[in-house]
Amino acid sequence: MPVSPEAASPVEVRQGSVAIGGRPILRGIDLTVAPGEFLALMGANGSGKSTLVRAITGLLPLASGSLRLFGTPYADFRDWHRVGFVPQRSTASSGVPSTVWEVVASGRITRRRLFRPLSGQDRKAIADAIDVVGLADRAQHGISQLSGGQQQRALIARALAGEPDLLVLDEPTAGVDLANQHALADALGVLKSRGATIVLVAHELGPMEPLIDRAIVMRDGRVAHSGPAVLGDDGHHHHTVAGTHDHVPHVGSPLDELGGGR
Repeated sequence: MPVSPEAASPVEVRQGSVAIGGRPILRGIDLTVAPGEFLALMGANGSGKSTLVRAITGLLPLASGSLRLFGTPYADFRDWHRVGFVPQRSTASSGVPSTVWEVVASGRITRRRLFRPLSGQDRKAIADAIDVVGLADRAQHGISQLSGGQQQRALIARALAGEPDLLVLDEPTAGVDLANQHALADALGVLKSRGATIVLVAHELGPMEPLIDRAIVMRDGRVAHSGPAVLGDDGHHHHTVAGTHDHVPHVGSPLDELGGGR
C-alpha cells in the first residue's frame, strides 16, 4: 500500500555515497528523518556533514544509492516549496541595496507564479516569517545595516516565508553571538511547534540543545553515532565537535536561487 505524502519521511537516504573529483566523501549512508523530527548533524571538519545536507537538498548528486523526499524519488520530486534551505553564509547582502522585507519576500517565490504581484497570503507569510525570527522592528532596515547574527536570522526568515515542511540549515550559528543564537533557537522552536521537520548542521548545539530530538555524528564520511545524546570518542556526553566547515564545491540545484548560492 503506497504511503501518503503527508505520512512519508521527509528524507530517506539508502546506501548513499557522494564522490567529489573522484574522491569518496560519503560512503554507504542510511538516514531516515521522521516527520516533525529535529535532527542535528555533527562531526569534525571533513567528516561529511555539510556534504550530506547538500546531497539531501540536491546540491550534490549521489554517486550511488537512493534519495527520497517526502516519499518521492529525488529525480521525480517537484514540490520544492516544501523544502527550505539556509546555507553556510558570510553575508546576506550581495551588493544590491535590499531591505529585510525584500530579502524575506524573495523566499516566497516557490509559492508564487512568476510575475504575479504579492497576494495578501504572501504578505502575511512574509510578515509572519519576519516576526518569528524577531526582526519585525527592522523589516524596513537595509540588510547591510544588520549584524551578522541578524542577517542570519533574515536568511532563516527568507526560508520560512516559503512555509516549508522541511527546513535544512547548514551551520546557522557559526560566528553568531550568543544573543543571536538564542534568537535563532527561539525561531526554530516556533517552527518545530508547528510540526516542521528540521535538519541542523552544527559544531556546537548551545541554545539549540533542548530542541534536538536526535543527534547524528559523522566521521570519515559515515554515520558514527545516532541517538539522543552526542558522544565523544571518550564515551562521554558533550555538546561541541571540534573543527570548522566542510569545504565542498558549489553545484546548482532547484534550491540554489533561494539558498543564496550566488
